[in-house]
Amino acid sequence: MRQSPPSTAPWPAVRRHPTRLSSDLLIEIDHVTFGYDLSRMILNDVSMAFRRGKVTAILGGSGCGKTTLLRLIGGVHPANQGRVVFDGELVDTRDKQQLYRLRRRLGMLFQFGALFTDLTVFENVAFPLREHSDLPEAMIRDIVLMKLNAVGLRGAAPLRISEVSGGMARRIALARAISLDPELIMYDEPFAGLDPISMGVTANLIRKLNDTTGATSLMVSHDVQECFAICDYAYLMAAGGRVVAHGKPDELNRSEIPEVRQFIRGEPDGPVRFHYPAPPLAEDLGVSA
Repeated sequence: MRQSPPSTAPWPAVRRHPTRLSSDLLIEIDHVTFGYDLSRMILNDVSMAFRRGKVTAILGGSGCGKTTLLRLIGGVHPANQGRVVFDGELVDTRDKQQLYRLRRRLGMLFQFGALFTDLTVFENVAFPLREHSDLPEAMIRDIVLMKLNAVGLRGAAPLRISEVSGGMARRIALARAISLDPELIMYDEPFAGLDPISMGVTANLIRKLNDTTGATSLMVSHDVQECFAICDYAYLMAAGGRVVAHGKPDELNRSEIPEVRQFIRGEPDGPVRFHYPAPPLAEDLGVSA
């Protein structure tokens, strides 16, 4: 872990350790290390804290462990070391009853929507309500239409998924994610593959829904400017599953830490390398130097 800039620097120091535990924390990631096997660690001693009612971005390039982090929060995988705490409760992947109970408190916007292509827009949003509640159909209908209206797609309710655009599909998936009014909403690459208008609409929806419902939102993304426009706080991860720095958007924007500066500004040269570690090309091709 790099040292923080000296206090005499003209930019604010970027905080590197989560604030001390308190009741306003909904999720705590406490020194978590994780790998799918022992040969390669995906997350390396990661600590984060997510405050209630806030929009927090988890930024970083592909393969740095951002989506894996969401899987650990959802109890899909257990951490090899460290703790994942949800509202003061240690997440235990062996306790199925606990997992079902905690998962009912969260909504998930998957990277590619994960909509049911054989169902209509209406039926996709209604699905969680029918699975996890005993509400009458009349009430389910009203809730679905209100959620679709919130994302601007009430008129698309009878359409098939094959009849909607990519941006519309992302908004339908968002309506489904908030159908049960979750306390925690997790967004996995919510801006991937969207045109600039759809990207702006989605960003505004995330912020508006968070403030209107009082939910806590976690965004995993590599779209820096869209995230900085709506998030309250951000973490920056780097290769090897490390947390490089974290802070408010303006703090990260002014940071001169090399890895932070390179990612935020999109600089081609810096500590983040383009090539995955490999032997010299001549050696792999069997060509003598």
